[in-house]
Amino acid sequence: MKNLLLLLLLSTFTINAQTKDCVYDVEEKTDSTSLKTLPHKLMNEKIFGNNKEFIFFGLLNNNGVPMLSLQQLQKNNDFIPTSCLSKNSKIIFQLMNGKIVTLRHAFDDVCSDLTYNSEEKNNIRILTAYFYFTKTNYEELKSSPISLMRIQFAGETKDFVLKNELMSETLKTTSNPASYFIEFLKCVE
Repeated sequence: MKNLLLLLLLSTFTINAQTKDCVYDVEEKTDSTSLKTLPHKLMNEKIFGNNKEFIFFGLLNNNGVPMLSLQQLQKNNDFIPTSCLSKNSKIIFQLMNGKIVTLRHAFDDVCSDLTYNSEEKNNIRILTAYFYFTKTNYEELKSSPISLMRIQFAGETKDFVLKNELMSETLKTTSNPASYFIEFLKCVE
């Protein structure tokens, strides 16, 4: 009896531990729609001279369809060229187990928007895009950390090495890019 009570107590802690990381920016459900979005997490930070580039990921579930939101933020005193994604763009992940996983761009062509921050005297480019999972790659991402990421933009390809732990100098935050999907995919199922 004592062992059964201990087992029930431990399983309750395990269930709570698995759902405690699921903090949503938006969680709405109506008769015809449902939407859950997680906050964006920093996946990559590159600072070289005046040039700063950040890649953020956010997960969402829109009417039962899990998707990845990608945001690329670039800052520089000089002009920043436009980044675009076409309907054929992809994000390709190499997992630590050696497998390759591809996510496809969800919509038509999209390009980064340019703004100017007069206080810091910086040009800022922001690109926001969404990518679809497939059943097979979804399961692979839940079971193995990521080592490399390739983003196929329209006209260029960029590779990123994803760290186990990323301590941002600029944002003063810590994230775990390599295990991002392992930690958060459960929140949008």
